[in-house]
Amino acid sequence: MFQHILVPVDGSETSMKAVAKAAALAKTFGSKVTVMYVLDPYPFTGVGADFAYGQAQYLSAATAEANTALDAAKAAVMQAGIPNVESVVGEGHAIHDGIVRAVESTGADLVVMGSHGRRGLEKLVLGSVTQRVLGVVHVPVLVVRD
Repeated sequence: MFQHILVPVDGSETSMKAVAKAAALAKTFGSKVTVMYVLDPYPFTGVGADFAYGQAQYLSAATAEANTALDAAKAAVMQAGIPNVESVVGEGHAIHDGIVRAVESTGADLVVMGSHGRRGLEKLVLGSVTQRVLGVVHVPVLVVRD
């Protein structure tokens, strides 16, 4: 039924629950799985040497965080017996834009994501990222609650 499942992760417990659900679905349907993490490559505004130093520090820390989350997600999928798993770091000033682009570029026919992330105020209500993805993608979205 589903050939390719996209799972956006942020390292949160809820996103790891989504990974587990996606792995179970992939096992049932023989689907390929792509786990992804979206980072904002330019979160700072400003100019000058201080800006450049802050940007480099941010990118280093954000990339390390992304790799940690992706490694954990990929390991969980593989441990569930799904060998066909890829990981990708997407970019976007708005996280949902990065997810939407990944749906299009990977050809995913299902998105499995957590209801809440761990980013700022988004964790307080149905994740604004999740809500935005629901509003713009043209494939089914399975929202996994915590």
